[in-house]
Amino acid sequence: MRALYIVEPGKTELREIDPPKPAEGEVLLRVGMVGFCGGDLNSFKGTMPMQYYPMILGHEIGAIIEELGANVPDKVRRGMKVTCSPYQNCGRCTPCRRGRPNACRDNKTMGVRRPGAMTEYVTAPWRDIYTSEKLTLKELALVEPLTVGFHAAERGRICSADRVTVLGCGIVGLGAVVGAAARGAEVIAVDIDDRKLQIARKAGAKHAINSSEGDLHSALSELTGGEGPDVIIEAVGLAATFRAAVEEVVFTGRVVYIGYAKSPVEYETRLFVQKELDILGSRNCLGDFPRVIEALEKGGFPVDDVVTRVVSLDEAGQALVEWSKDPNRVTKIMVNVQA
Repeated sequence: MRALYIVEPGKTELREIDPPKPAEGEVLLRVGMVGFCGGDLNSFKGTMPMQYYPMILGHEIGAIIEELGANVPDKVRRGMKVTCSPYQNCGRCTPCRRGRPNACRDNKTMGVRRPGAMTEYVTAPWRDIYTSEKLTLKELALVEPLTVGFHAAERGRICSADRVTVLGCGIVGLGAVVGAAARGAEVIAVDIDDRKLQIARKAGAKHAINSSEGDLHSALSELTGGEGPDVIIEAVGLAATFRAAVEEVVFTGRVVYIGYAKSPVEYETRLFVQKELDILGSRNCLGDFPRVIEALEKGGFPVDDVVTRVVSLDEAGQALVEWSKDPNRVTKIMVNVQA
């Protein structure tokens, strides 16, 4: 079978590999759709510090159960449509012992530190799969990136009394929009792309601000009575947005960082203390797959607007090249592995 490898920064290739066999407690998945994420783009550009090379890419999965290994429970059946948690934790480090394996010190995400799903068949522990009879494989491949935003909403302790600003409306930022809106919060989406802001409105944002067309501080002040948002979720990964989150959040507010800044960030640290801020990191997800599936099953999420492009496995490498040249035009590229 074929698999898409990232060989080194800027270089991918299709390779022939042997199909896997499910071990005890595993299922064999026939992969249908796999999403490219921003991490894949960073790996292609050589700016993902955790990426191993060469590596099969892909961890956003929509698949069908093809075969069962030994000792898989009866509730798991061939033909089920599923997605899969791509994270593998050690079970021994402090975060794992504290019940937060999403922050495992030795986390091995598919496509980053162990082989990914950009291939025809993969195996996975049955405990890592999540099923839905209602969702398409395309929708199931959106679940994992949306869970990252849902987890950020959880980390921010968002409630219905909050005004929440999400900086960045890529797929992870959209997950934060949906997650915050699901908790009843008033959501303000911020981006520099009007198309992404329109999608954010469809996903649940009440307000949208194009920060390239005016002063962000003035716009947020107007919407929050001069106080600033109760929670700001940063889903961009730029020094400017890291600083803006601290500068614009209300006194005693919460800042949640999802993005990785590509360079050191200089802060006015006085604001940390003066505002008595809660500054939180948010990594991967923790128990959010069922909630995201439930949200998607209710309908209303703009799937066709979010998925900018669908390509075949043969076209996937070139799609990465084109994305790297113009990243702002893309929300989500998906690979139809069986095409």
